[in-house]
Amino acid sequence: MAQAGARTELEIKPIAGALGAEIHGVDLSRELDADAMAEIRRIWLKYNVVFFRGQELTSAQYMAFARRLGKPVEYPFVKGLEGFPELTAVMKLEHEKVNFGGVWHADTTYLPNPPMATMLLAREIPPYGGDTLFANQYLAYETLSETMRSIVDELVAVNMSSLADVSKTREDRIASDGRPEAKKEYVSEHPAVKVHPETGRRALYVNVAHTARFRGMTDAESKPILEYLFQHQIRPEFTCRFVWQVGSIAFWDNRCTQHNPVNDYHGYKRVMHRITLAEK
Repeated sequence: MAQAGARTELEIKPIAGALGAEIHGVDLSRELDADAMAEIRRIWLKYNVVFFRGQELTSAQYMAFARRLGKPVEYPFVKGLEGFPELTAVMKLEHEKVNFGGVWHADTTYLPNPPMATMLLAREIPPYGGDTLFANQYLAYETLSETMRSIVDELVAVNMSSLADVSKTREDRIASDGRPEAKKEYVSEHPAVKVHPETGRRALYVNVAHTARFRGMTDAESKPILEYLFQHQIRPEFTCRFVWQVGSIAFWDNRCTQHNPVNDYHGYKRVMHRITLAEK
C-alpha cells in the first residue's frame, strides 16, 4: 500500500465537450500529497465537475478527503448521518416517486453563503437509470448576446427555498430525517452573474429551482427574462451526463455549474452520500 504523502500520477479523461472529466489513478482512502491535491483542484477548476471511480471509502475517509478541499457545512433541511452531521444521505426508496433535488439547480442558493462545491458518493444504485446531468454556466453566460449580457450583468436574483418544484422533492426526506429547527423558508439575494473568485470568469447564477424574481422587479416583469435564461442555461451542448457505479464520486463547482439527477428508476432504491463545502 502506498504511504501517506506518496506521489500520485493522475490520468484525466474528459467525458464531454462542455464540462466534466474522470480522474483515474488515485486512491482517495489514503492521504494524498500536496501536489496531488493541487492537481485535483486545478483539474476541477478547468472542467467544473470531476469524477472518481471505485472509491471504497468509510464515512471518515470520505470526510477527511472533503476537508482537504473545503469546509464541510450542514444542510439546513435534513439531518446528517450519526457522527457526521455534515454528511447527508440523499436517497430515493423503492416506493417513492419523487427524487430528492430532482430539478435543475445549484445547491442552496437561497442561503447568504451558498456552498462552493458539492461531493456525492454512490453507496447504492439502481440496475439502470439514476444518472446525473451537469451544465456549464460559464458557457451559458458567454453565449448570451452582448445586449442580454449587459442586462443580466446589472440584475440581482432573489432566491427562495420554498418554490414549489423543488420543495416537493424534499418532502420524503424531511418526513424521515428533517431538522426540526429548520426555517420554513430561506431567502437570499445574489448577483444574476457571478464572477468566479478563483478563475475570474463570469457565470450565469440563476436557477429554476430557487430563483423567484429579480430585485426591484415584479414577478411578472422578471418572468420572461427568467424563463428564457432557464431554458438557455441547460442547452444540450452545455451539458454532460454521468452514469453512476457504486463507489463513484462526483465533485462539482456550485459557483459555475448546475446539476439535475434524472428520476427514471421507479421501484428501485438509490442512496448517495452528500457533502457540501464552503470556501476554504
